[in-house]
Amino acid sequence: MNRRERRIAATQSGKATPAALCQAGFTHLQSGRLAEAELCCQQALTLDEQHPDALHLLGVLCFHAQQPDAAVEWIGRAVRQLPKAEYLLSLAMVLERQGRLEDARQHYSRALSLKLEDAGLWNHLGNLLWQLARKDEAALHLQQALKLNPQYWEAAHNCGMLLLELGRHAEAVKCFDIAEKLTPASAALYQMRAVCLSAVNRFEEAEADYEKSIALDPSLAETHNNLGLLHWRFGRLEQAFACFDRALALRPDFHAVLNNKAVVLLHLQLLDEAFATLHRSLAAAPNDAQTLFYLATLQLLTGDFERGWRAREARWRLPSVGLVDRGFSQALWRGDQPIEGKTILLHSDEGLGDAIQFARYVPMVAALGARVILEVEPPIQQLLGGIKGVADCVGRSSTPAFDLHCPLGTLPLAFRTRIDTIPLAEGYVPAPPASRVKAWQERLEHRLEHRLGPRTRFRVGLVWAGNPDHKNDHNRSMALRTLAPLLDCDVQFVSLQKGVRDQDRAFLAERSDIVDLTHHLTDFSETAALISCLDLVISVDTSVAHLAGALGAPVWTLVPFNPDWRWLLNRDDSPWYRSMRLFRQAKRGDWASVVDDARVELERQIAAWRARQDQASLLPV
Repeated sequence: MNRRERRIAATQSGKATPAALCQAGFTHLQSGRLAEAELCCQQALTLDEQHPDALHLLGVLCFHAQQPDAAVEWIGRAVRQLPKAEYLLSLAMVLERQGRLEDARQHYSRALSLKLEDAGLWNHLGNLLWQLARKDEAALHLQQALKLNPQYWEAAHNCGMLLLELGRHAEAVKCFDIAEKLTPASAALYQMRAVCLSAVNRFEEAEADYEKSIALDPSLAETHNNLGLLHWRFGRLEQAFACFDRALALRPDFHAVLNNKAVVLLHLQLLDEAFATLHRSLAAAPNDAQTLFYLATLQLLTGDFERGWRAREARWRLPSVGLVDRGFSQALWRGDQPIEGKTILLHSDEGLGDAIQFARYVPMVAALGARVILEVEPPIQQLLGGIKGVADCVGRSSTPAFDLHCPLGTLPLAFRTRIDTIPLAEGYVPAPPASRVKAWQERLEHRLEHRLGPRTRFRVGLVWAGNPDHKNDHNRSMALRTLAPLLDCDVQFVSLQKGVRDQDRAFLAERSDIVDLTHHLTDFSETAALISCLDLVISVDTSVAHLAGALGAPVWTLVPFNPDWRWLLNRDDSPWYRSMRLFRQAKRGDWASVVDDARVELERQIAAWRARQDQASLLPV
């Protein structure tokens, strides 16, 4: 007689109990003997039709047999008989597999309330909360699982992945460190940790992790791509291209890599190759927003405004750009319908400089018969509220009723703008009130201890750095010390730089010849009044350059080798601002030659100004 037959005989003779049968059934289940396990269940239920272990086991067997509805029924009966944590966990897992996530969450939570020291339950519930997009709660649960069991690889890995998704990179690194100690030979783990290390500026460690990942598994195209981006960040172009090409050899249609390669080509101004690479990317992913946005940048940079404005609308589908869809119920206007007699909201969608640049379209919208409400950020609200055609200039928190809306950055598309039809390049922001200009004149002439005295020198405003949070700040900004050759000119320099960085603060303190009254610059209206007291503004690519141009004030903009699209290529003027002159880097990172060129031209300007002053002094009073 075999073991199965002996067990049947024992049951029939009344020697087996439901508990013993269930224990035997679970042993069969763990060994993969599902038929034997089911037989034990049926025998146990014959003896006790409400036996919770038997009901639970039968439900688990139904789940293994791909019968989830039956599994829910049997395990649910077990829970009603005895709400043990094990039963609740099984039921939650079946419900989760069915996609009934909220029901599953409730049962996981009930199970956890019964076994608070169970790291596995914390991990299960954390993963489910992650699926429910309750990510902060999920992170807390996964961290608790790891706290209860520091050797829990799955919790460490999951927690690291979730924290990476949440952008909490430093924390994610700690979780991946734990996971590495438990399973060190994981290419995917090294790749993910490298992403986090790079995000917290631990670049050498990130590079080492990417290399480890590649050594373990050279077939991961994503790793080659990420390493290429790291090389690009530090100007190692040959290595960057090699990484991108290895990624493309593995996945020829990997459009994200094609995009990255195109951006590097663009930064090198290898424009034909950049265009070709982007078109190859579009062939792989025809509606990819990132590809369209890069293509738009290249089209606008090369003067193809007609196609560039259309493609640039892809920015609304790009999280990396950071635009906020306001969810207006009113229709979006793109110049495709009459607006006479309507109220239209023109709202800022990008940075302060962009808002100043595109506010030039307000008079054109008003000329079509619309009542224009302009919505912009507080620092430029008073400044732009005076533009012709603005009926009301408001902040985002107090928008009145309107019929249609259009983001400021979409207005060039609405008006089908070409290079030769850019409106109001001579200036469109009204001159500041005379009283405000006078106040600034007095500040300049009566600075501490009257050191400046009356106006005797050419006045130049300076801006050397933009917003450090701007993704291209490393390319467009410079250290104040870089301007040292320019500062030796016999000029009264006036700082227009808000938010001086630590590296510049000490140097600025040493330069008593640079007037710094920026604590009075409470908004852009004040900056405009100060600019009106100057002969020239010299600025890197920031909002102050746009402000000076919009006022029609003389401004020199110092532009990197790879410029923003609006400054175009191979020209020292700007069709956007007639009062602007561009000084361009001849090669990447070469600010020294730009400063030298500006110094030579500044000396000419000083000489011309002095000649005019001397001539004026000879005129009869």
